[in-house]
Amino acid sequence: MATVIVPAHNEASVIGDCLESIVNQHGVDKIIVACNGCTDNTVEIVRQNYPDITCLDIEKPSKTNALNEAEKHISSFPIYYLDADTVISADSISTINAFYNNPKNQEVLLTAPTPKIDTSGSSWWVKQYYKIWINLPYIQDGVIGTCSFIMNEKGRKRFDRFPDIINDDGFVRCCFDSHERANVPASTIHIKAPKTLFSLIKIKTRARLGNMQLEVSKLCAKPKQANYSGSMKEKLLSKNFVPTLVYIAIALAIRLRAKKQFSEIENYVWETDHTSRG
Repeated sequence: MATVIVPAHNEASVIGDCLESIVNQHGVDKIIVACNGCTDNTVEIVRQNYPDITCLDIEKPSKTNALNEAEKHISSFPIYYLDADTVISADSISTINAFYNNPKNQEVLLTAPTPKIDTSGSSWWVKQYYKIWINLPYIQDGVIGTCSFIMNEKGRKRFDRFPDIINDDGFVRCCFDSHERANVPASTIHIKAPKTLFSLIKIKTRARLGNMQLEVSKLCAKPKQANYSGSMKEKLLSKNFVPTLVYIAIALAIRLRAKKQFSEIENYVWETDHTSRG
């Protein structure tokens, strides 16, 4: 049986879809929604529509603090950490629970559903970016790009509390070697891509900034540098020439923007994509 934690900051427009994808799944022992710093009616939606769910109303607007507070209420393993703007496929939880219970997978401590990026409402630029991004070797390596992750009891002992950082999933991922983590193919997590180019740049800047913070703070126990050069050269010589050029240009803009924000990280304000919500 599993515990599911959903951190939520002003997620009134999407929290219902997320919870509907969880509440009727087999293998769930407890669901905890860790509302943090909400100024909308996220808390009211959860408490009124899902009375059996543990709903925390945390004053401080911090995802990592919300995760730490929610973990005080866990009752079972594995623990599913699912972002409020995602939807998991039917039977994902029982499938992943069974994956952990399979003796063949005893070395795997960190998992995630396989990501499905919905770009149907996105601009041409965003679609070209994700056409390349989803097939990068680093993404294919497992437990990245999902916005969510799952740890069994042994895996959760790998670190103490979630540190006060931007990139919580990046921190968790680099606590494990590649053979200790895996995306579970028979389960999927559906993620809506940003609609506009600027919204894409905002959320990817946040991810890049989080990686820079991890590197400087030395919090990454098992760092791994992503090497895109070989992959990019191959794609530039393929039918994906145009999407690859678009990806490289956007990635450069993200890198420059993150570098500027990192120089002022003490004043950083969490950037959210609102175009994919609602």
